Amino acid sequence: MDLQLTGKRALVTGSSSGIGAAIAELLAQEGCAVVVTGRNVERTNKVAEHIRAGGSDVVAVVGDLATDDGAEQVADAAIETFGGVDILVNNAGGGSEVENPSWFTTELSAWIETYQKNVMAAGRLIHRLTPGMKDQGWGRIIQIGSMAGTVPTSAQPDYAAAKAAMLAMSLGLSKALKGTGVTVNTVTPGMINTEGLRDFLATFAAKRGWDDIEQAADYIVKGTGQTVLRIGQPEDVAHAVAYLASPVADFVNGVNIHMDGGGTANIY
Repeated sequence: MDLQLTGKRALVTGSSSGIGAAIAELLAQEGCAVVVTGRNVERTNKVAEHIRAGGSDVVAVVGDLATDDGAEQVADAAIETFGGVDILVNNAGGGSEVENPSWFTTELSAWIETYQKNVMAAGRLIHRLTPGMKDQGWGRIIQIGSMAGTVPTSAQPDYAAAKAAMLAMSLGLSKALKGTGVTVNTVTPGMINTEGLRDFLATFAAKRGWDDIEQAADYIVKGTGQTVLRIGQPEDVAHAVAYLASPVADFVNGVNIHMDGGGTANIY
């Protein structure tokens, strides 16, 4: 299936590793010129070089989207390099650095930091890049959510609240952009095989005296009620994003696609 993405210009935040890197690589394979962003120079450049080796047009931009200056730097570089952005994928984010975060160990300052890294990072780029999309009559904004935002637990309260806010942002923005040709959607991953998940599984396994993370992964997958009995891969999320970014998804707007292996028990 031709996703009709050849010649489109995509900015994927937090694409120096994991889900973001997989999204950037797949969009490039589908014909997009891609802006790879991150806070680590070496990792950001490495992803960009890998994509460039495949013959795609790519630029690496380092900047902290949790700050006004960092977001402006990333947006300006994308516009200067490619003349604009057609597809914005807000993947950057993350929770606080608090060990074992909970409602009573996470300081309010950490809440603000998490909100900046997730909600405000997305908001800054939306404000900066959406006018150009509206002017040309076409654009895609895709937010990467988290199951923490739809099925919160007692842990990571700051992160769950921030990701829930992004869901509301997506739906509200899709209505604000009515009739402009710009759509806004969310992809919400479940357990995806990233460095962060592997670290969590290693800790989970060690506490139980297990030898490897595969045993921990199997235990958790079965316990969550997933109907697809495996851990998700970054490419699973990337394929959903590529579809939503495509002109063939023109009739899809304001939705939240769960990429969780059937782990959500409710209708959505």
